[in-house]
Amino acid sequence: MNKPKPLYKLLDDKGRVLIPKELREAADMRCGDIIRLGIQNGIVTAKKVDIIEVGDKSPEAVEAYVFAAVKTMGKDTQLSLASRLLTLMEQEGCK
Repeated sequence: MNKPKPLYKLLDDKGRVLIPKELREAADMRCGDIIRLGIQNGIVTAKKVDIIEVGDKSPEAVEAYVFAAVKTMGKDTQLSLASRLLTLMEQEGCK
């Protein structure tokens, strides 16, 4: 079995790196999936997760959870939720 050839990517000015399509497919990563980033022994890791770790209430974890939940909703529910969020934002702006 051949060892996979290493891939090299440039880090952009915002700290982003594109994960090549063949790696995303091999890891079953799709647009909108939740990806847990970590660091182990100086090596950055990226792993697709289906649920957020219990107890993680950071803004990033909550945002990832909400986006994952919205993906499972029907279009009518998504539009209703969007409408409610816009109304809430408008009310907050009046305070």
